[in-house]
Amino acid sequence: MSYTGVRTVEIHENTYIINMTLRWGIVTAGKICHDFVNAFNSYPNKGDQVIVAVAARDKSKATAFAKTHSIAKVFDSYQSMAASKDIDVVYIGALNPDHYELAKLYLANGKHVLCEKPLCLNYKQTESLIRFAKKQNLFLMEAVWSRFSPAYIELEKEINAGKLGDIQYVEVNFGVPIAAVDRLRLKGLGGSAVLDIGIYTLQFAQYIFKEEPIKVTAVGDLNEEGVDLVDTVILDYKGGRKAVLIINTQMRLWNKATVYGSKGRATIEDPFHFPETLIHVDGTAEKIPLHTSSIPYNFENSAGLVFEAMEVARCIKQGLKESPRMSHQESLLLAKLEDEIRKQVGVHFDVDDKEYP
Repeated sequence: MSYTGVRTVEIHENTYIINMTLRWGIVTAGKICHDFVNAFNSYPNKGDQVIVAVAARDKSKATAFAKTHSIAKVFDSYQSMAASKDIDVVYIGALNPDHYELAKLYLANGKHVLCEKPLCLNYKQTESLIRFAKKQNLFLMEAVWSRFSPAYIELEKEINAGKLGDIQYVEVNFGVPIAAVDRLRLKGLGGSAVLDIGIYTLQFAQYIFKEEPIKVTAVGDLNEEGVDLVDTVILDYKGGRKAVLIINTQMRLWNKATVYGSKGRATIEDPFHFPETLIHVDGTAEKIPLHTSSIPYNFENSAGLVFEAMEVARCIKQGLKESPRMSHQESLLLAKLEDEIRKQVGVHFDVDDKEYP
């Protein structure tokens, strides 16, 4: 890594001091990678970080991507970028079945990794990958960007201050009409409503209750590929507390998340997975606008993706191998819940029959 002068960067109410230029490589040149890079490049206060390279199997696609985002270096293979000495950390935005092998490739070559959710297809892969990252003594994080939303942080403060009282119930629904999209409908591409959008509802419940549920109940509808398109999930926690999650890839739903306590409720408005509005327990609405870009995004509120990059930089600078806000244990629990939901609704991947070192 190259070192420059110390720079102080203010993010929300925390101060991050980053005294090295962190060099990012982007793995694949698809839609989510476009949004990640767009959010990163258009954010004015990201500290000493820079995106220096992109890799894709199709070099022409990577070249066009680099031109759009003013990225200096293009690699025509993932292996060649992994071998580069000019990259410190990678963002992996590949299809679900490729996450495990690609993350291992970059970790094996000394790169820190931020990998899109789901981190892997199942618990066994997730456990194996985390174990390998620890062996390599490198940072690894599942890109659950919601955890770094300013609105989530404000809600957590309100809960911790006791303003909602004892939390008893969480209600989340997420529905978008994407059932015909290949990444969702095809089992060979790791298609699954719970892995694609359902993970956002699961992580919200876990963000609030911060413990493993004692019971999981799930029902769902499958397509002809054996992929879940609709899921209803009930998570039971100790003390009679519950989370009810509605996941639907066939229609748009309310897309809000509400937390109910003994003193009242608070709601994260649509889109709850990275919102700009929080309704406090007293009924007031807090607006937290995201930064803008001259380049269009593919997905709603993708400007918020920059905050996970800020967290990665903060952790690496401090020598951490995982994020306290999105820890390895959190990823393992999410994978365990996803496996159980798939099992109950009848979604089976070939990798479920394999063992991983």
